Amino acid sequence: MSDDQPLPAWQTAVVKVGSALIAPDARGCSTRYLLPIAQWIREHRAQGKTVIVVSSGAVAAGRATQGRMDTTAPLTIPEKQAMAAIGQSLLMQHWSRLFDVPCAQVLLTYDDLRRRARFVNAKNTLSALIDTGALPIVNENDTVAVEELHVGDNDNLAAFVAVLAEADLLVMCSDVDGLYDADPHTTPDATRIPNVDRIDASVHALAGGSHHAAATGGMRTKIEAAEKATDRGIPAVIINGKKRAHLDALHNGTVPGTLFTGASPDRQLSSRKHWMRHALPTTGTLLVDSGAAKALREQGASLLPSGIVGVQGTFAQGDAVVVAQHEATDSVPIAKGITQYSAADVRAIQGKQSTALARILDTAPTDYVIHRDDLVLL
Repeated sequence: MSDDQPLPAWQTAVVKVGSALIAPDARGCSTRYLLPIAQWIREHRAQGKTVIVVSSGAVAAGRATQGRMDTTAPLTIPEKQAMAAIGQSLLMQHWSRLFDVPCAQVLLTYDDLRRRARFVNAKNTLSALIDTGALPIVNENDTVAVEELHVGDNDNLAAFVAVLAEADLLVMCSDVDGLYDADPHTTPDATRIPNVDRIDASVHALAGGSHHAAATGGMRTKIEAAEKATDRGIPAVIINGKKRAHLDALHNGTVPGTLFTGASPDRQLSSRKHWMRHALPTTGTLLVDSGAAKALREQGASLLPSGIVGVQGTFAQGDAVVVAQHEATDSVPIAKGITQYSAADVRAIQGKQSTALARILDTAPTDYVIHRDDLVLL
């Protein structure tokens, strides 16, 4: 009996296609696996559904034009950016040949996701493109992105795009059949896991690396992406994009790979809190006592200075920080939030009652350090 899961109903899907499918020999773009994927997309668009593609392959396409066939040789950052600049247009030409509608190139960096105004602008751009009937083809802007502005892999980028587009399905086309209880490349009797209801440390522990020369991700990044999507209530699936039967099954309403169930309405994060948790970078840590940790976890309270026992790092008012419960031998991150005070000011008021803030600081804009609306549990 098949253990395939029923595919949740959807109207808007983000489909991530990795380098192993676009450049299977790491020697430029190929249609070997893309033709069935493109047909799947065309069939669903014909039904009135919306599909957004997140595509890898620009660097591989650029390398192929330069005769750089030694895929084991690492590229410097400038070389990678140059290959991406050459390869982006080739990648778009490759996709455009597979459709009879305009394909719109959308290049994003982490900066477009971590800055709320740019996040909203990217969301509006995607919406406008969809309204025109074009097929958005999204990729990371490797041409200009530096390390601190990199998402780093297109699995996580696809999850962010799914949130931007308010999609109700994320499909990650891979070169493996799904998530396994062991690495199927090295363990012949590994068993596929058909359904994951909740992503926790035990699920993350199942991740391995990438086995394809042109790829930047692996199962680790796919689990990370699934967590981002499901936190917003968006189901995510991993299928083998090299197998036409997997695409046929997905078309017929079953998941032949692994289905990550979207969080229930009472557990899913709001759009803003999802952005805070997954896109907003942190610059420091506030250590809190057990009483404050319990109030944050169980009562949905704001973080008051009286519960803070330590400060790590340097940050300014309005920066995001991690909130960690202080233990004798370690500290456990429990939340993330936007602080109303700088690191220096928090050090001055930590452990103090809110009524004493005005006497300690020249200005005390609030009686809390992080408001509950600016805090998300981890």
